[in-house]
Amino acid sequence: MNIEELTIEKVLDGYRNKKFSITEIIQVYFERIKKYNPQINSFITLCEEEALQEAKRKDELLKNEGVSLPLFGIPMGLKDLFSTKDIKTTASSEVLEDYTPPYDSTVVQRLKDAGAIILGKLNCDAWAHGSSGENSDFGPTKNPWNKEYVPGGSSSGSAASVAASFVLAATGTDTGGSIRLPASFTNTVGLKPTYGRVSRYGVIAMASSLDSIGHFTKTVRDNALILNITAGNDMFDATTSQNPVPNYLENLNKGIKGLKIGIPKEYTTKEKGMELDVLLTFENAIKKLNKLGAEIIEISLPHTEYSIACYYIIQPSEVSSNLARYDGIRFGNDRSYFGDEAKRRIMLGTYTLSAGYYDAYYKKAMQARTLIKQNFDKVFDASNGVDAIIAPVSPTLPWKLGEKVNDPLKMYLSDVFTVTANLAGIPGLSVPAGFAKELPVGIQILGPHFSEELLFRIGFAFEQETEFYKSNPKL
Repeated sequence: MNIEELTIEKVLDGYRNKKFSITEIIQVYFERIKKYNPQINSFITLCEEEALQEAKRKDELLKNEGVSLPLFGIPMGLKDLFSTKDIKTTASSEVLEDYTPPYDSTVVQRLKDAGAIILGKLNCDAWAHGSSGENSDFGPTKNPWNKEYVPGGSSSGSAASVAASFVLAATGTDTGGSIRLPASFTNTVGLKPTYGRVSRYGVIAMASSLDSIGHFTKTVRDNALILNITAGNDMFDATTSQNPVPNYLENLNKGIKGLKIGIPKEYTTKEKGMELDVLLTFENAIKKLNKLGAEIIEISLPHTEYSIACYYIIQPSEVSSNLARYDGIRFGNDRSYFGDEAKRRIMLGTYTLSAGYYDAYYKKAMQARTLIKQNFDKVFDASNGVDAIIAPVSPTLPWKLGEKVNDPLKMYLSDVFTVTANLAGIPGLSVPAGFAKELPVGIQILGPHFSEELLFRIGFAFEQETEFYKSNPKL
């Protein structure tokens, strides 16, 4: 068994054909985690005893009922923002270092109900504040492709654990690119769904109007399978949509011939700090999509230039509000345990929401947000617009650990191509597009609200043409 080549689809097929037991699979993954996680630091809490007990229980069911659930016996990891009953949930912050929730988040419950086995909780930037994974109070996560480099953040442990073949899939959150960026940096597939497509209930909030709950996998097919399970209305989250959940696997093989795909001219300029290696990889991706039959059209999203300024007013404002509950009175440690980045965002957000500054900053940022959303509405207009957009995920390759950690503004600019999707509430799918200097590069596919099925279709066609998902790091 070559664990690096396994996918959800292959493991389920192995169970059906009795190639291996669920217990065997779970044991193999824990052996790999114990061997390599000290180098990567993606897992911060392991649930070995509980996972093996669940595997044995499922092996009995496998004998009697076969593979009865869509994620039956599939090993998964959870970003440590997802509440888990009787398992520590720390948000990678010392404020919550000993906090154990009394309930599961909706996403965790749905994954368990679908048969997934949780191997543990994954490292991230504390409170999801960051783009590199270096802001965790439990040490930085390292990129499995080169341990001197960052894996991207804030869902650093989630992306790294999938890339390192510690799990077959992992949950993440995307507030300004925190799934798509680490997916790009680790050669994995990462989905930021439409805002409200997946429940936020039980997920520790960062910025409530921007947070989207998604996941990482090795293939587009596996990614679509998981969204089939996590998507849908939730009575515990009033922001979840009533829209029916389609079968995201149904049209994967439909191809992309005749689709109109837009290339935003604002995303490929040197003024955005675009590195040549990233630009060349992106241009190669455009050629491949064109070869597959898509019509490539240059488009304009003119208010993109305001996106970072807009985002870094709205997001810290909501952060300052959400973190106010962590006062050390009801649970957790007191506020002196907050790290530098959390303090920075609390101060910035409190300032922009304070009397005399709300109209000057927060209100203007919300007005700019509306203009950014209208840009996307216009280019996706059914009568004369494009079906989807492709764009770079990051203007740069992964950077070295420590390179930007003391320069917050430089770090924030790494989100320049991703924050617009969160401001507009649209879905985005990051897929592997190649390598430069032996480091992964991804592209993101953006679409109108609730167009995840189309994004998977485009991503699947591109994946079959490139097959970069078959590349694995040498640990």
